[in-house]
Amino acid sequence: MKFVDEYRDGKIAQEYAKAIASITTQPWTIMEICGGQTHSIVKYGIDELLPKQITLIHGPGCPVCVTPIELIDRAIDLATLPNTILCSFGDMLRVPGTAKDLLTVKATGGDIRIIYSPLDALKIAQENPTKQVIFFAVGFETTAPTTAMAVYQAHQQNIKNFSMLVSHVLVPPAMEAILSSPNCRVQGFLAAGHVCTVMGYTEYEPIAQKYQVPIVVTGFEPIDVLQGIFMCIKQLESGQNIVENQYNRSVRQQGNETAQKLIQEVFKIVPRQWRGIGEIPQSGLGLQEKYAEFDALKRFELPENNTQTFATSECISGLILQGINKPHECPAFGTRCTPEHPLGAPMVSSEGACAAYYRYRQQSTLHQIPLVR
Repeated sequence: MKFVDEYRDGKIAQEYAKAIASITTQPWTIMEICGGQTHSIVKYGIDELLPKQITLIHGPGCPVCVTPIELIDRAIDLATLPNTILCSFGDMLRVPGTAKDLLTVKATGGDIRIIYSPLDALKIAQENPTKQVIFFAVGFETTAPTTAMAVYQAHQQNIKNFSMLVSHVLVPPAMEAILSSPNCRVQGFLAAGHVCTVMGYTEYEPIAQKYQVPIVVTGFEPIDVLQGIFMCIKQLESGQNIVENQYNRSVRQQGNETAQKLIQEVFKIVPRQWRGIGEIPQSGLGLQEKYAEFDALKRFELPENNTQTFATSECISGLILQGINKPHECPAFGTRCTPEHPLGAPMVSSEGACAAYYRYRQQSTLHQIPLVR
């Protein structure tokens, strides 16, 4: 297939749904680990095409959603410093901190700018030499190479008014944390195709063997997702536990080795707090000592962090991100929590599960976008 319409063809989708039903003999639970896949599943009603024995649950596949509340508070602290420009991806502005969000800071005079690449923040720093420019670096391994390139170029060009608040997270440790949980329901994974485009999928192979779960690297279009589910069910039914690559038009086993070298040059692996989940060892990226001067938390003196615990909120995003609950099972969903007035990050981000359910599937009305016929 060459064109996007072919990956949304309703006839092909029905054929895959029938093929999945024909090999399914018992209940199975599969987790997708990518917000793009979640939106595709909900938008196109993929789960409605599947036999009732198959349950799809949504994992922590949204980097904005898992950014801890204390880092949101730190970003707000940085944005309120004098002579400072905070740069961020747009969906971070609505994510609630303890008392407010970055959009509120912007509305009250903070110089907060929406950008589309970390290199845009570097350009802003070059154009504003009297200002301190801080980039709020959020993302999975997918966006880490571009962040690393911005730091690398700032170092090479000796740009002194540029720094970062780093909140990059890594997918494999999160998968292990889910599989290690006593509440784990996951029997197979659809792995994020864009992450594997950068990192490859060899690091998933020990996870598949250790926890005896099939992992299928999967793309984001409806046919991609259905094919990934078919491959995963086929393994589950035959007792296999290996890593397979559905997304072979983009992903190679070794990934993008040039991008990986840049990540390793600039970053080191660190523990990271995940919003609503807690600390996951070796699940984040922090700046290497060579680039420590670009760490905003080290460069600026900030007030003591008095972040409240996540448990004080009625938002259940932690349970949603772990696949324990679905968005519509939250009592606040669609009433006290909406995209205009979000209680938690999954209702804000374009990759958040709650945002997908609110947009495409309310409790009272099942709405889905038809596949191309």
